[in-house]
Amino acid sequence: MSKPCRACRSRAGDLVLDLGDQPAAEHMPLQDDPEPDALYPLQLWLCASCGLAQLIEDAVVPEEPQGVEPASLAAQAVDAMARVSAAGLLRRGGGVAEYPSPHGEPWMNIAIRFGLSTVGDHQLADVVLDTFGLIHAPDQAGALAERTARVAPGGVLLLQYHALAAIIAHGQWNVLRHGHYAYHSTSALTELLAMNGFSAVRAWQFDLYGGTVLLAAARTEEGARPDASVSSLLRRDDEIGVRDINVLRGLQSRAEDHAARLHRWLVTEQTEGETVVGYGAASRAVPLLVRAGIDRVLLPAVVDASAAKQGCRMPGTDIPIVAPAQLAEYQPASVLLFVPDLLPEVRAALPWVEESGARWVDAMELGPVAAK
Repeated sequence: MSKPCRACRSRAGDLVLDLGDQPAAEHMPLQDDPEPDALYPLQLWLCASCGLAQLIEDAVVPEEPQGVEPASLAAQAVDAMARVSAAGLLRRGGGVAEYPSPHGEPWMNIAIRFGLSTVGDHQLADVVLDTFGLIHAPDQAGALAERTARVAPGGVLLLQYHALAAIIAHGQWNVLRHGHYAYHSTSALTELLAMNGFSAVRAWQFDLYGGTVLLAAARTEEGARPDASVSSLLRRDDEIGVRDINVLRGLQSRAEDHAARLHRWLVTEQTEGETVVGYGAASRAVPLLVRAGIDRVLLPAVVDASAAKQGCRMPGTDIPIVAPAQLAEYQPASVLLFVPDLLPEVRAALPWVEESGARWVDAMELGPVAAK
């Protein structure tokens, strides 16, 4: 890569995943907007020095429409803060600052319920929260330095991230998207935290998105040391091979195989007279549909609860995005679920799908969605 690593500035590393030119996954064109959509290179590079997996290009992509937060994401936020509180890391009456993600609700209100109070912009805080926010920073070194600098003496930095180990283990190649500049492993994050004088002290794992981690870090000079929960994650990183170029390159073959299988499956369903409709106009659905060459002939619609997305189409395709109320019109035999975490709530909201004999299908596994 001609540009230096976004975190350690090293130029040593390798391309591990290349999805070619892709549309901006969160820019949903209106259904009557003409094709083709603008395309941007989408490639993942692994730094040989610090181990950070990152996008090569800084594609300037359009702003995204607001999606509907999955109930599982909101529940996990409350669960996470309860675990941090039980560990004694929240000072009652202490100040809290947050660097949130644009994709979900901030944790600030939850933190306040646990006895914390907000601080002003740029002020020090006893608890600094980053909930999937760091991935949106093109300058990873600068963003992490800013967050650690906000932590008051004796305070804690809480970082939540979709673990690279989980992405590899589940073959989640399609989480790669423009605007998400880094894909963090616990191994890389602990090294980057050390560059800022911080040590990871505690970690919690969650099933969300196949494997997310909440990492607590504090100043090394204040005696912060990793406990068994952090050591366990570091061992798992080693076992899975989050810094192994060949392991990461395995995502390339997974992408090619998965796209081909999806296309064949949809062709087979259509040949047998079965209608398949998608559910969840999520960013991860875009590279899958584009790489598989899927259009509205094979997938006549994708359902989404976000009013901002309804009336649009999936980027890079002509597949319309429709409201849940329209799903029944298609009389689907299968509903392809692009975000498996949605299963409990869509089952509750649309019980007639299974009552009619249709099935929810995991878009990654192309089989029944596993209940959480």
